[in-house]
Amino acid sequence: MRKLQFVFMTLAVLCFAVPVFADGGTAAISLIPIGAGLGMGLAAGMCGMGQGKAVGSACESVARNPGARPAIFLFLVLGLTLIESLTLFTLVIVFAKM
Repeated sequence: MRKLQFVFMTLAVLCFAVPVFADGGTAAISLIPIGAGLGMGLAAGMCGMGQGKAVGSACESVARNPGARPAIFLFLVLGLTLIESLTLFTLVIVFAKM
């Protein structure tokens, strides 16, 4: 558990250090495309994991209580829409920066 906490703390520090190097092209190499690609990949990956967890939980709850299917389906679709919108917002930000 301590190793995982150390990894996440290191990633958090690196995320705050990235804007220092992405200054918009005044350096010899612009790091904006690399940062945009990493950000989009991270957002898409986490979105996929969140959607998988949401669908899995919905399937399990329908299996336990089939009578509650309409309510579960409504909240499932709403949740999946909100999860997917996060990835679309990231895509818009990537296009705006590039």
